[in-house]
Amino acid sequence: MKSGREAFQISLGVSRETMRRFDTYAKLLLDWNKRINLVAKGTEDDLWTRHFLDSGQLSSHLANRGGALVDIGSGAGFPGAVLALLTAGDPGAGPIVLIEADKRKAAFLRTMSRETGVPLTVLAERSEQAPPQNASLLTSRAMAPLTGLLEHASRHLAPNGEAFFLKGRTAREEVQDALADWSFRCETFPSRTKRDAVILKVGGIHRV
Repeated sequence: MKSGREAFQISLGVSRETMRRFDTYAKLLLDWNKRINLVAKGTEDDLWTRHFLDSGQLSSHLANRGGALVDIGSGAGFPGAVLALLTAGDPGAGPIVLIEADKRKAAFLRTMSRETGVPLTVLAERSEQAPPQNASLLTSRAMAPLTGLLEHASRHLAPNGEAFFLKGRTAREEVQDALADWSFRCETFPSRTKRDAVILKVGGIHRV
Protein backbone atom coordinates (compact mmCIF):
# COMPACT_ATOMS: atom_id res chain seq x y z
CA MET A 1 0.00 0.00 0.00
CA LYS A 2 1.39 3.38 -1.03
CA SER A 3 1.99 6.06 1.57
CA GLY A 4 0.17 9.37 1.29
CA ARG A 5 3.42 10.96 0.13
CA GLU A 6 3.91 8.39 -2.62
CA ALA A 7 0.28 8.66 -3.73
CA PHE A 8 0.62 12.45 -3.89
CA GLN A 9 3.76 12.25 -6.02
CA ILE A 10 2.32 9.70 -8.44
CA SER A 11 -1.13 11.27 -8.71
CA LEU A 12 0.22 14.70 -9.64
CA GLY A 13 3.41 13.59 -11.39
CA VAL A 14 5.60 15.60 -9.03
CA SER A 15 9.35 15.77 -9.69
CA ARG A 16 11.97 14.82 -7.10
CA GLU A 17 13.09 18.44 -6.78
CA THR A 18 9.53 19.57 -6.10
CA MET A 19 9.02 16.73 -3.63
CA ARG A 20 12.02 17.99 -1.67
CA ARG A 21 10.28 21.35 -1.42
CA PHE A 22 7.10 19.66 -0.22
CA ASP A 23 9.09 17.73 2.38
CA THR A 24 10.39 21.07 3.68
CA TYR A 25 6.85 22.46 3.65
CA ALA A 26 5.48 19.44 5.56
CA LYS A 27 8.22 19.60 8.19
CA LEU A 28 7.70 23.31 8.76
CA LEU A 29 3.92 22.92 8.94
CA LEU A 30 4.06 20.16 11.55
CA ASP A 31 6.59 22.11 13.59
CA TRP A 32 4.60 25.36 13.51
CA ASN A 33 1.37 23.45 14.19
CA LYS A 34 2.66 22.77 17.69
CA ARG A 35 2.42 26.51 18.38
CA ILE A 36 -0.35 27.84 16.16
CA ASN A 37 -3.40 26.14 14.71
CA LEU A 38 -2.52 25.67 11.03
CA VAL A 39 -4.36 22.36 10.54
CA ALA A 40 -6.51 20.24 12.82
CA LYS A 41 -4.32 17.90 14.88
CA GLY A 42 -6.37 14.95 13.72
CA THR A 43 -5.40 15.57 10.08
CA GLU A 44 -1.62 15.71 10.60
CA ASP A 45 -1.17 12.02 9.76
CA ASP A 46 -3.12 12.50 6.52
CA LEU A 47 -1.35 15.71 5.52
CA TRP A 48 -0.31 14.53 2.05
CA THR A 49 -3.81 13.51 0.93
CA ARG A 50 -6.13 15.62 3.07
CA HIS A 51 -4.30 18.90 2.40
CA PHE A 52 -1.54 18.65 -0.23
CA LEU A 53 -3.32 16.46 -2.79
CA ASP A 54 -6.70 18.06 -2.15
CA SER A 55 -5.16 21.45 -2.93
CA GLY A 56 -2.87 20.21 -5.69
CA GLN A 57 -5.69 18.71 -7.74
CA LEU A 58 -6.47 22.24 -8.91
CA SER A 59 -3.20 22.32 -10.84
CA SER A 60 -4.73 20.37 -13.74
CA HIS A 61 -7.37 23.07 -14.12
CA LEU A 62 -4.83 25.90 -14.11
CA ALA A 63 -2.36 24.65 -16.73
CA ASN A 64 -0.89 27.41 -18.90
CA ARG A 65 -2.86 29.93 -16.88
CA GLY A 66 -0.58 32.95 -17.16
CA GLY A 67 -1.41 36.08 -15.18
CA ALA A 68 -1.56 36.41 -11.41
CA LEU A 69 -3.31 33.95 -9.11
CA VAL A 70 -4.77 35.19 -5.83
CA ASP A 71 -5.60 32.79 -3.01
CA ILE A 72 -7.89 34.16 -0.30
CA GLY A 73 -8.03 32.93 3.27
CA SER A 74 -4.84 30.97 2.66
CA GLY A 75 -4.35 29.70 6.22
CA ALA A 76 -1.57 27.12 6.07
CA GLY A 77 -1.25 27.65 2.31
CA PHE A 78 -4.15 25.63 0.93
CA PRO A 79 -4.48 25.72 -1.97
CA GLY A 80 -2.34 28.72 -2.95
CA ALA A 81 1.06 27.71 -1.55
CA VAL A 82 0.66 24.14 -2.79
CA LEU A 83 -0.04 25.45 -6.30
CA ALA A 84 2.99 27.75 -6.05
CA LEU A 85 5.27 24.80 -5.28
CA LEU A 86 3.77 22.72 -8.09
CA THR A 87 4.27 25.47 -10.68
CA ALA A 88 7.65 26.77 -9.48
CA GLY A 89 9.95 27.21 -12.44
CA ASP A 90 7.12 26.96 -14.98
CA PRO A 91 7.67 29.82 -17.46
CA GLY A 92 3.94 29.96 -18.16
CA ALA A 93 2.99 30.51 -14.53
CA GLY A 94 2.32 33.98 -13.20
CA PRO A 95 2.88 35.33 -9.69
CA ILE A 96 0.89 33.98 -6.75
CA VAL A 97 -0.51 36.20 -4.01
CA LEU A 98 -1.74 34.74 -0.72
CA ILE A 99 -4.15 36.81 1.36
CA GLU A 100 -4.29 35.74 5.02
CA ALA A 101 -5.56 38.00 7.80
CA ASP A 102 -3.99 36.04 10.67
CA LYS A 103 -0.52 37.55 11.09
CA ARG A 104 0.90 34.36 12.61
CA LYS A 105 -0.25 32.28 9.67
CA ALA A 106 1.05 34.95 7.30
CA ALA A 107 4.43 34.68 9.05
CA PHE A 108 4.36 30.92 8.52
CA LEU A 109 3.64 31.39 4.81
CA ARG A 110 6.53 33.81 4.43
CA THR A 111 8.83 31.38 6.24
CA MET A 112 7.70 28.53 4.00
CA SER A 113 8.33 30.65 0.91
CA ARG A 114 11.83 31.49 2.12
CA GLU A 115 12.73 27.94 3.18
CA THR A 116 11.48 26.31 -0.03
CA GLY A 117 12.87 29.01 -2.30
CA VAL A 118 9.50 29.50 -3.99
CA PRO A 119 8.54 33.17 -4.32
CA LEU A 120 5.18 34.20 -2.88
CA THR A 121 3.57 37.51 -2.05
CA VAL A 122 1.78 37.31 1.30
CA LEU A 123 -0.70 40.02 2.28
CA ALA A 124 -1.44 39.91 6.01
CA GLU A 125 -4.85 41.56 5.85
CA ARG A 126 -8.49 40.77 5.32
CA SER A 127 -9.48 40.06 1.73
CA GLU A 128 -12.14 42.78 1.73
CA GLN A 129 -9.53 45.35 2.85
CA ALA A 130 -6.66 44.27 0.59
CA PRO A 131 -6.09 46.32 -2.56
CA PRO A 132 -7.95 44.88 -5.58
CA GLN A 133 -5.54 42.48 -7.32
CA ASN A 134 -6.97 42.34 -10.89
CA ALA A 135 -6.01 38.65 -10.95
CA SER A 136 -6.53 36.19 -13.78
CA LEU A 137 -7.42 33.45 -11.28
CA LEU A 138 -8.68 33.27 -7.73
CA THR A 139 -8.74 30.23 -5.45
CA SER A 140 -10.08 29.42 -2.02
CA ARG A 141 -10.59 26.37 0.19
CA ALA A 142 -12.85 26.14 3.25
CA MET A 143 -13.06 29.89 3.75
CA ALA A 144 -16.74 30.90 3.37
CA PRO A 145 -20.05 30.04 1.69
CA LEU A 146 -20.15 30.71 -2.06
CA THR A 147 -22.10 33.97 -1.68
CA GLY A 148 -19.25 35.42 0.40
CA LEU A 149 -16.59 34.03 -1.92
CA LEU A 150 -18.21 35.73 -4.91
CA GLU A 151 -17.97 39.04 -3.06
CA HIS A 152 -14.23 38.53 -2.68
CA ALA A 153 -13.87 37.32 -6.26
CA SER A 154 -15.67 40.38 -7.63
CA ARG A 155 -13.13 42.54 -5.79
CA HIS A 156 -9.94 40.76 -6.80
CA LEU A 157 -10.58 39.19 -10.21
CA ALA A 158 -9.96 40.85 -13.55
CA PRO A 159 -13.17 41.24 -15.62
CA ASN A 160 -12.45 38.02 -17.56
CA GLY A 161 -10.94 36.16 -14.60
CA GLU A 162 -12.08 32.84 -13.19
CA ALA A 163 -12.34 31.44 -9.67
CA PHE A 164 -11.82 27.88 -8.46
CA PHE A 165 -13.38 26.90 -5.15
CA LEU A 166 -12.93 23.60 -3.33
CA LYS A 167 -16.31 22.74 -1.84
CA GLY A 168 -17.95 19.97 0.16
CA ARG A 169 -21.36 18.34 0.16
CA THR A 170 -23.23 21.66 0.43
CA ALA A 171 -21.94 22.94 -2.93
CA ARG A 172 -25.24 22.58 -4.80
CA GLU A 173 -27.19 24.42 -2.11
CA GLU A 174 -24.55 27.15 -1.98
CA VAL A 175 -24.83 27.69 -5.73
CA GLN A 176 -28.60 28.03 -5.48
CA ASP A 177 -28.32 30.46 -2.56
CA ALA A 178 -25.73 32.56 -4.40
CA LEU A 179 -27.97 32.94 -7.47
CA ALA A 180 -30.28 35.14 -5.39
CA ASP A 181 -27.67 37.89 -5.35
CA TRP A 182 -25.20 37.05 -8.12
CA SER A 183 -25.13 36.21 -11.81
CA PHE A 184 -22.33 33.81 -12.75
CA ARG A 185 -21.50 30.77 -14.83
CA CYS A 186 -20.46 27.67 -12.96
CA GLU A 187 -18.95 24.31 -13.87
CA THR A 188 -18.65 21.47 -11.38
CA PHE A 189 -15.89 18.86 -11.29
CA PRO A 190 -15.64 15.89 -8.92
CA SER A 191 -12.96 16.00 -6.23
CA ARG A 192 -10.13 13.49 -6.50
CA THR A 193 -9.80 13.18 -2.72
CA LYS A 194 -13.32 13.26 -1.25
CA ARG A 195 -16.37 11.42 -2.52
CA ASP A 196 -18.87 14.15 -1.65
CA ALA A 197 -16.66 17.13 -2.55
CA VAL A 198 -16.40 19.13 -5.76
CA ILE A 199 -14.43 21.85 -7.51
CA LEU A 200 -16.46 24.85 -8.65
CA LYS A 201 -15.14 26.80 -11.63
CA VAL A 202 -16.85 30.19 -11.61
CA GLY A 203 -16.67 33.11 -14.02
CA GLY A 204 -18.70 36.01 -15.38
CA ILE A 205 -19.41 37.20 -11.84
CA HIS A 206 -21.84 40.13 -11.51
CA ARG A 207 -24.12 41.23 -8.72
CA VAL A 208 -27.83 41.24 -9.65
